[in-house]
Amino acid sequence: MKIGCPTEIKPQEFRVGMTPNAAQEAVGHGHDVIIQAGAGVGAGFADADYVAAGAVIIDTAEEIFASADMIVKVKEPQAVERKMLREGQLLFTYLHLAPDPAQTKDLLASGCTAIAYETVTDRMGGLPLLAPMSEVAGRLAPQVGAWTLQKANGGRGVLMGGVPGVGPARVLVIGGGVVGTHAARIAAGMGAEVTVLDRSLPRLRYLDDVFGSQFRTGYSSAGLLAEHLVQADLVIGAVLVHGAAAPKLVRRDQFASMKPGAALVDVAIDQGGCFETSHATTHADPIYEIDGIMHYCVANMPGAVARTSTLALGNATMPFMLALAGKGWKKACADDAHLKNGLNVHAGKLTYAAVGEALGLDVITADAAING
Repeated sequence: MKIGCPTEIKPQEFRVGMTPNAAQEAVGHGHDVIIQAGAGVGAGFADADYVAAGAVIIDTAEEIFASADMIVKVKEPQAVERKMLREGQLLFTYLHLAPDPAQTKDLLASGCTAIAYETVTDRMGGLPLLAPMSEVAGRLAPQVGAWTLQKANGGRGVLMGGVPGVGPARVLVIGGGVVGTHAARIAAGMGAEVTVLDRSLPRLRYLDDVFGSQFRTGYSSAGLLAEHLVQADLVIGAVLVHGAAAPKLVRRDQFASMKPGAALVDVAIDQGGCFETSHATTHADPIYEIDGIMHYCVANMPGAVARTSTLALGNATMPFMLALAGKGWKKACADDAHLKNGLNVHAGKLTYAAVGEALGLDVITADAAING
């Protein structure tokens, strides 16, 4: 199979879909790999690194899309890229279709087969291709939250860890999954007073068993959330519903009860965001203010640490990429029910129920697509 990796064109996206090591593995398995010139520079990989791995450097994205059987990316294809997709071509990347009707429409019209990193599962019920970026985003969230809290950025002017005689920032983390756990760990490590809310009692028991007194936990309810919002200096939204739009957990009318200059960091923004007032921002212009509350809603947070993120993502995606290239998508998905869960679009049909429900579109089953 010919595997193509174009340069990411989303603003301030410095990651790359394939590392040189991944390219070497693919070539070693008998596949052709074509990389757009300069695709890896933002993550610290030179074209020469890919050539040494056996890949071929191609000048333009148009050439990549025109000749590759499978496109491997990081972020969802942008409008200009979607126009280059074709019937029968395989796309393997993050998609986040539920809050993105325009992208969904274009992918359906292209006739391509699209497998989304974020809905591939594992035998433990986890999301192995989302987890590495969730870990990165979770660890970044307190860091960018602390920056947003600085007075020069519009925040409360509160130091996360405080100083002797002055108390630390109060941090509320909504969601105790991968993002929330890593966010809580880092915020607590910065000296903040941290509370994690979640609706899974087993997850809360796990957090208590593993982290003990490092941070507090609570069973999430509208009442308890409202109580903690009043006290919080920083709120980190870390909720996830597999493949579906994020629930809106904090309403604008609640801002009046919050501290002026408090900061919201919405890590769920790729899935539409978990705050009513969230809209996607970029690394170049990351924050905005509504009713005295600061919002940080960068849609590709892990892109800020592109090398770490690329290496972590490449480690996770490589086995799936090799399976898809070696077996073809139909056999690879038929052989692996967890990879099959990543199938979102095929030949003009949606194949992921949560996306169809979010967008009001008809859906066929993944099995129907595989056997069709």
